[in-house]
Amino acid sequence: MSGKGYIMSEDILNIRRDKAKALKARGAKPFGSRFEKSNTLLNLKSDFEKGDNKESGLIKVAGRLMNLREHGKSLFCDIKDHTAKMQLYIKKDNVSEEAWALKELLDIGDIIGAEGELFKTRTGETTVRVTSFIMLAKSMRPLPEKWHGLKDIEIRYRQRYLDLISNDEAKEVFITRSRIISSIRRFFDERGYIEVETPMLQPIAGGAAGKPFKTHHNVYDKDLYLRIAPELYLKRLLVGGIEKVYEINKSFRNEGVSPRHNPEFTMLEAYTAYSDYNDLMNLTEELVCGLAKEIIGKTIIEYKGKSIDLEPPWERVSFADMMKELYGISTKDDADKWAAKLEQKGIKLEGNKLSKTKLINIVADIIEPKSDKGKPVFVTDYFTELCPLAKTCDNNSAISERFELYMGGMEIANAYSELNDPIEQEKRFKMQLEFDKDTTDVIDSDYIRALEHGMPPTAGLGIGIDRLVMILTGQESIRDVILFPQLKS
Repeated sequence: MSGKGYIMSEDILNIRRDKAKALKARGAKPFGSRFEKSNTLLNLKSDFEKGDNKESGLIKVAGRLMNLREHGKSLFCDIKDHTAKMQLYIKKDNVSEEAWALKELLDIGDIIGAEGELFKTRTGETTVRVTSFIMLAKSMRPLPEKWHGLKDIEIRYRQRYLDLISNDEAKEVFITRSRIISSIRRFFDERGYIEVETPMLQPIAGGAAGKPFKTHHNVYDKDLYLRIAPELYLKRLLVGGIEKVYEINKSFRNEGVSPRHNPEFTMLEAYTAYSDYNDLMNLTEELVCGLAKEIIGKTIIEYKGKSIDLEPPWERVSFADMMKELYGISTKDDADKWAAKLEQKGIKLEGNKLSKTKLINIVADIIEPKSDKGKPVFVTDYFTELCPLAKTCDNNSAISERFELYMGGMEIANAYSELNDPIEQEKRFKMQLEFDKDTTDVIDSDYIRALEHGMPPTAGLGIGIDRLVMILTGQESIRDVILFPQLKS
């Protein structure tokens, strides 16, 4: 059997299967049962080295064999659990004859359990002097070679389990991701927000611009869509009287794949009654800066060889001013004029059509380099045509109360003062359908009905968790922060 960068011969597989049979023949289980560990390897090692458990007697440890070194009547090996690695010392005189005979059936990759006492070798290494050991899971396939399997991108993404076994740095990224999400939950919980779950299967793909995945429910004989955003459901809860609400959700876009895009991604969306988008700029600064302090231990972080200073205040730039300065586009121009002026500046439009998504991508191309200069950047003053769910500014109805946050050359967050006027919202939905004729959107009439019952002034925030993790862990591809990313067949 073979895979790219990882060759598995039938001979090795058959040899290990024979070893599993030999274990059974000797009355041992090649795939064992429950084994109660004394503690994690890291905690055992730490306590012993601090002197907390030198008199604790026998301990039980378990983990995967990472190497084997035989010296006459002694065997040294390293086992590894999810926290650390520890050396085992198996001496013929210290174990039973049956156990010593089983050493011939051990392979790197096997998962074993062992009992013994901790001691330090002459070189000062904390080690278990083993008095008994058992097989817990026989590894039928060898681990990838150190400098081949670990480096192969295809193997790392397609067989993430090998990546995690072999690559401590990769495992640490995902442990850090978990800590980031836990910290985000704690941040909102401590501020009185309620965490909720909204549907992933939705009858209308709404709440954001994006092409949905479509499916069909047989019992109801109706088409459904994997959500592209939970926004409209979360704002229904504001109508229902939950004044602070958030969801850490999976959303889906049936669109391109790149180092920054995966069809399935994780978002934070949070909504706060009686607030506006200015409040959310402050909240976002507090959240992200706090995460850096807690998770990374500092507020100046490195990303793609450049420093990003997360200490507030962050820079704020105007989308409307940039469009005027760079392309001569003003809020008074219609979509056709936008397209014409963009084309005059060399921006190619497919079929001479301008969609919201296309214009926002053009903005991203402008802003991303600006956000690569040491400080996060809030982009404000978006054209109302691009913000069908946002309130307009009091002094200029052509500009919406919206911001996007860019860090390290990427868009990380999006926020609005939410539109809560049902008449204006229905009008905007209709304008949206007219502006972007290629869209599959339809008007969500139940959402309009909900607004007609009254939604308080509200501010809503969406943060891309995957991209935020990329920034905080220094990863340049979104596939390196998603355990099982989508890949070509």
